[in-house]
Amino acid sequence: MFRNHDFDIDRKRLTIHGIPDCFEIRNSTFEIPHSKNEAVHHKAHRHLAASDPRLKALIAKSRRYNVKPALNLRPFDALAESIAYQQLSGKAAATIWGRVRALFPGKHLDPHAVVDMPDEKLRAAGLSRSKVAALKDLAAKTIDGTVPTGRVVMKMTDEEIVERLITVRGIGRWTVEMLLLFDLGRPDVWPIHDYGVQKGFAKVFGKRRLPTPKQLLKLGEKWRPYRSAAAWYFWRALDERSSPEVKKVKKVTSLQRKKTKPRL
Repeated sequence: MFRNHDFDIDRKRLTIHGIPDCFEIRNSTFEIPHSKNEAVHHKAHRHLAASDPRLKALIAKSRRYNVKPALNLRPFDALAESIAYQQLSGKAAATIWGRVRALFPGKHLDPHAVVDMPDEKLRAAGLSRSKVAALKDLAAKTIDGTVPTGRVVMKMTDEEIVERLITVRGIGRWTVEMLLLFDLGRPDVWPIHDYGVQKGFAKVFGKRRLPTPKQLLKLGEKWRPYRSAAAWYFWRALDERSSPEVKKVKKVTSLQRKKTKPRL
């Protein structure tokens, strides 16, 4: 099947300071039973802390991993918003997304309405031509069932979700991994291509070079089945509030200091 990765979210820019802009636990507000969430998070923290004292110190000083799945998730809405946010700063993307949503009345997006909306109106709201094409492809694939409903997606494995959603134009593996981690609250997502995770790993463990995706895949085996929490804390390692122990590692790069952010 056709897979398009032309403008998957800019991993380096969005995760350089931690959590990607459009996935700041955006939809993760509804909990599975509290005791089950707490049990999973407790096991994750205990497992990670036991793996290395440096990771234990980071966990103790960082914002706690406490992501809960959104039981009312609509994959179409979540991915449409992700497309709007691609390669933009959070503020600019939020403004554009607000204009796009204003074109469609109601609490939820209707994929049929998106398909029928003239491209010119979506372009006037601020979407690029490639994003308009991606949004309409997402809507069409939602209508034909390629993009599953929230009820269906809850029953699918992580890899099944990835394989299904990356057939949508403009949606790559990283975007789906963020959906899995932040919206679905899946506990063992390991985004090995994410620059923030690579950078955070190198900072925590004092590495002069960033690990390659292949190396990170192998290194991450020790944190299975709680690699989502591991990714969270490597993002947290890039926060200015991270622990003194972690800050001993060489920190700010020229890319991190750069304030001007490229756009499409």
